[in-house]
Amino acid sequence: MEQHEQAARPVDAVARSHSTLPLWIGTSVALALIAAAILVPVITGIDPYVNSFPPLHAEWMPRIGWGTVPAIAVAVLAARSAVGLAARLQWDALLGAAFIGGLVWMLSLAFVDGGSGIGAILASKYEYLPTAERIDDVGAFLDDFIARIPIGSDGNWATHVAGHPPGATLFFWLLFRLGLGSWVSAGLLIILLAATAPLAVLTALRRLGAEDAARRAAPFLVMGPAAIWMATSADAMFTMASAWGLALLAIAATATRTRAMVAWSAAAGAVLGLCVFLSYGLPLLGVLAVAVLFLARSWWPLPIATGAALLVALAFGLGGFWWWEAFPVLVERYYVGAGGIRPPEYWIWANLAVLAVSAGPLVGASIAAAATRARPFDGWRRVAVVLTLVAAVVIMLADLSGMSRAEVERIWLPFVPWLLVGTALLPEPWRRWGFAGQLGFALVVQHLLFTGW
Repeated sequence: MEQHEQAARPVDAVARSHSTLPLWIGTSVALALIAAAILVPVITGIDPYVNSFPPLHAEWMPRIGWGTVPAIAVAVLAARSAVGLAARLQWDALLGAAFIGGLVWMLSLAFVDGGSGIGAILASKYEYLPTAERIDDVGAFLDDFIARIPIGSDGNWATHVAGHPPGATLFFWLLFRLGLGSWVSAGLLIILLAATAPLAVLTALRRLGAEDAARRAAPFLVMGPAAIWMATSADAMFTMASAWGLALLAIAATATRTRAMVAWSAAAGAVLGLCVFLSYGLPLLGVLAVAVLFLARSWWPLPIATGAALLVALAFGLGGFWWWEAFPVLVERYYVGAGGIRPPEYWIWANLAVLAVSAGPLVGASIAAAATRARPFDGWRRVAVVLTLVAAVVIMLADLSGMSRAEVERIWLPFVPWLLVGTALLPEPWRRWGFAGQLGFALVVQHLLFTGW
């Protein structure tokens, strides 16, 4: 009888039986990193070479705007009800609520900066839209792409165009062809796409047998500080594509029919292959892809997805752009430019502080929970632990590469949702109060700092 009662205890009762000390330590480390990254340049005089409020690429600009009241109202409503609703809603209703909630949250935060907040940055001379508008021959664009990466080359590309594979710019070229090339329409479309990213993560979790984890983590995946940069940066589109690529792989790996497995695997490979041509950092998605297959206990999708991804690479190569030829040229440009002047002794750890701002300080508790609290290590807990810790490994690989010095508040957005899966392991009081804290933190950051995105 006693053993039966123990097995029947609610999940949160079991979670509360563990010490919360690691959660406090993880959150404290995240907050301490943020504080240190702000204070060290002031105290030491080191120049991080970003805008005036390091470690973020941001300016100190306290303000209120059109979105202030809606953002506060949405935050209060979500803090009161999101955790409970995520547990009770039917699955389809949960996905619908997640989409609408994320969309409203992003729009309200964006409108703190007025109408320009929904995408004016996309029209900057450093961004993709001005270049995309001038492309009239995709073949010539791809053929000349590598030659125009170096600083000082004839007609060298703008910063973001040169700093990414051509797929990023071609996305905006396609928007022009569809009549969506203004920064207003492009910004709104990116926000719409970004609002589907949490749905992809939730879908992946459910297909991996972790619906409980999906429901428990859903509020953190849908609403948080990352929305500041999801609305609007091109990296939000990268995040959406990455999330759906991994979700498609989870669907493939759990398919019960061979024909469905093959089709979903090919789709996953194509999407993940395209991601490699959106950002030079996204080949790291391969680590998360292996984790998905490991959790699904199926490796059949691997050769099919790999083949589809290689076909994408071949298509770009035949068009004139070979990824492995471009990357060394990009590395050289990076270190001639910002990468060469941003001090590595600061950014090797300040990047993690920036991540704690973008993901929210509770990311520390999420990682700590994954590392210490998964008892027993099975079912949905196993999925949450593996995805969270593998995402943490991916972040460390990106950090140690030396190719991410500053601006990771947007660059690492594709990895943030997977880090926050660990919030499913938090006891309910931590999830309720922690979620409210994440929302409040986002409001403070958006109203005190002008991030540009």
